[in-house]
Amino acid sequence: MPLTNLLIQKLQEPVLKGHTRTIQWRRTQLKHLQNLIDFNEEEILLALKKDLHKPRTEAYFEIIALKQELKVVHKNLERWIKDERIEVPLSLKPANAFVRSEPLGCVLIIGPWNYPFSLTLQPLISALAAGNTAVLKPSENAPNTSSLIKKLIQKHFSEDVVLVIEGDGEIASELLRLNFDHIFFTGGENIGKKIMSAAAENLTPVTLELGGKSPAIIIKGADIEITSKRLIWGKSLNSGQTCIAPDHLLVEEALYSEVVEKMKQFIHSFYGNNPLISKNLASIINQKQFIRLKALIEDSKNKKRILYGGDINDEARRISPTLIKLEDQNDPLMKEEIFGPILPIICIKNLDQVIFELQGKPKPLAIYLFGGGSKEQEKLISKTSSGGICFNDVVLHVGVPELPFGGVGASGMGRYHGKAGFDTFSHQKSILKRPFWLDINFRYPPYKIDLQLLKKFLS
Repeated sequence: MPLTNLLIQKLQEPVLKGHTRTIQWRRTQLKHLQNLIDFNEEEILLALKKDLHKPRTEAYFEIIALKQELKVVHKNLERWIKDERIEVPLSLKPANAFVRSEPLGCVLIIGPWNYPFSLTLQPLISALAAGNTAVLKPSENAPNTSSLIKKLIQKHFSEDVVLVIEGDGEIASELLRLNFDHIFFTGGENIGKKIMSAAAENLTPVTLELGGKSPAIIIKGADIEITSKRLIWGKSLNSGQTCIAPDHLLVEEALYSEVVEKMKQFIHSFYGNNPLISKNLASIINQKQFIRLKALIEDSKNKKRILYGGDINDEARRISPTLIKLEDQNDPLMKEEIFGPILPIICIKNLDQVIFELQGKPKPLAIYLFGGGSKEQEKLISKTSSGGICFNDVVLHVGVPELPFGGVGASGMGRYHGKAGFDTFSHQKSILKRPFWLDINFRYPPYKIDLQLLKKFLS
């Protein structure tokens, strides 16, 4: 299929004709998506196993996320699409003002490889709810999931509603040259910059869901056992290939030894004596990512900084959950997002030190704080900027369907999930209606009204 603007125009046509604006059309498309998920669960789980060796439970999280999103949309869609009435100043009465959320048109959704099913289809839910059509570009790095998405979309949707284009970065570049009405991208910062640059050529708005070095912080008052358990789970989920996984750990010096010992225990408890053969640990997506992570571990071995783990299986592309001790945040290991089952641990003096250092760094997608109380929590909220904050746990804030999700600064722009996703894929059109029967002449030249009187009237 040639990638030209004629392709996009075909998908824009039902939007321009108003077919997609009705709640019936939107509910029909969402029902198609619901059926796509409900009737193909085993195929979805198998594709995720082939691509990432995901344990069934972790793979099913992708299905759960979509089902939760669909439930929220079905419940609220009728309310979301209603016009929002706006109060009109006395000086403009009689008039009615309101905001109507209307579809943008045809949107491009570029999916990632780490959660290749859910993070490709979840924004599609929002796009369809808002009355758009869409082109999906799944990640070529998860080929089994990509081909499954294409097969299922073709089965459940007509080509003038949702179209799947498979391919590599070259295909993505071709797509970015087309006149889409919005581009939604989930992935890394470097590609995000390229997406934004390409979108600028057509003045196409973008939503960028990126990542960054999301810190976890442990201070006095934390339950060390539960904290350690939750951190190891969050860091090892999908073998650390999660955009909101804790990237590194900052722990008060007095708690350091106990935290390390507890985390060692939970790595063993979760994954056994040999995590490399555990059925509960995913593989690294491809050779490129594996080699990058392996180099980080080999460097740490040479510097004798590995506290636990560091085992590698080249053939299976598997890396055991690994704890690494660092002296400070200036270490080379802290330059880029790790995106793997490697957890650097750094001692800190207190929360104030962490806040000061965070203020001088790129804004992360998430910050995790364990311990402290309401005072410390409010201090972190009010003195730092991040996509989100989660207290005394990790990752789970993304599981709240109606809580907006997105980054800020280097960790992204734009939000989705629930109403935020509907708004992202809608244009809020401002509308004013006035009758003919009241038409006061003072607004027209030649102006005769006294300015003092005008000021009084307008105030």
